[in-house]
Amino acid sequence: MNRPIVQNSDALKASAHAPDARTEKEIMDCMNSWKQAMIRRDNAIFEKLYGADLFYTHSNGKLETKAEAIDAVINGKIRFESIDIADNSIRSYGKTAMSKCRITMMLNTDGNKSTVILDVLHVWVKNSGQWQLVGRQAVRLNP
Repeated sequence: MNRPIVQNSDALKASAHAPDARTEKEIMDCMNSWKQAMIRRDNAIFEKLYGADLFYTHSNGKLETKAEAIDAVINGKIRFESIDIADNSIRSYGKTAMSKCRITMMLNTDGNKSTVILDVLHVWVKNSGQWQLVGRQAVRLNP
């Protein structure tokens, strides 16, 4: 007999709904802050925006912690020349929100330019009045 792992959980009782205008704006602001941090390699923004227990999963399956995800951008070879966020859909569950979007990135790796198109799910949690990214899962849409 198959049984659910979690029974009578509040998480199971929560239902998704479109966020109110304030929550939607806050999540969009967070997404724009993330975009700017990626392009500018801004450690301070990442430190504020990323939750301490972040799961940051790349389209190749590589999982990074908060420290690893920040280091990869700040000290990595890839430079993010531009990032376009489109088709953003946000759902909220109280102090948790999910943002699903299509992200097109123009990359520069040691002078070699490329474009990457991703379908990305971001999971945000509101801690002490501030939204923080606690989970990210990306799927690459172009070969």
